[in-house]
Amino acid sequence: MADPIESARRMYAEELCRTNHISSPAILAAFAAVPRERFVGPGPWLIQSSGAHWFTESSDPRQVYRDSLIVLDEAKRLNNGQPSLWAYHLSLLDVRPGDRILHLGCGAGYYTAILAELAGPQGNVIAIEIDEGLAARALIALKPWPRVTVIQADGARGPFDPADVIVVSAGATHPLPVWLSALKPEGELLFPLTSTRGPGTMAYLTRKSAGRFAAMLCGSVSFVDFAGARNPAVSSDLARALLRDDGAGVRSLRCDAHEKDGSCWLHGNGWCFSRLPAVAQDGA
Repeated sequence: MADPIESARRMYAEELCRTNHISSPAILAAFAAVPRERFVGPGPWLIQSSGAHWFTESSDPRQVYRDSLIVLDEAKRLNNGQPSLWAYHLSLLDVRPGDRILHLGCGAGYYTAILAELAGPQGNVIAIEIDEGLAARALIALKPWPRVTVIQADGARGPFDPADVIVVSAGATHPLPVWLSALKPEGELLFPLTSTRGPGTMAYLTRKSAGRFAAMLCGSVSFVDFAGARNPAVSSDLARALLRDDGAGVRSLRCDAHEKDGSCWLHGNGWCFSRLPAVAQDGA
């Protein structure tokens, strides 16, 4: 007979893919393989959904296989993340076996393990978490994935080794230069772009040249702040830009020097989310 916990995990993974129209076999396999109970502490578990909180009925691990937030530290507003949100957004990345991945703000490590499954045995994942307690939990929980290295550090400070994929798990008002410079050619960066008021969006960047990135803003998200990636003035400008059109017209991120004009969706210091397409050559 099938193990009941493994069966629950498989059904959970299938439901995540079905409800989010995810066709990737790799995403399904990753969510079906990683035991969420390793990363959320002992039960019963505090569930957060639609503004309400409640404890699971028991400590049965099958209770964690639901598309809900599981609170890790209520005082710090830390949770395990919404599985459907991460399943969907990770499915839009082109993570390939053997990729080198940088996960910033890894928390207790659940989605780090998902990324490690996507990268496969030949891949490599560097997981960075600034909170000492969470980093310690991640270090223990991620032992079954020897290709993962957990570092307790500030993910806003580089330099970082070159990466095929960078995933950021806390909200930034803008992309940091140390993140952008770590991306390999055609490397991908996924991070929550958030202001201090109202929901933000998820930003996808793909390096096309030294100073140009294809960009897409997608969905509505809420995240705790990435402390080293916040700028109050940019936050205010971002809130207005999101209110205007949710970033629907953004096609690139420019890091070349230029004057702000009508093509600039959000113009910052050394970076600009632009309505112009990305190009393959600098300065074009």
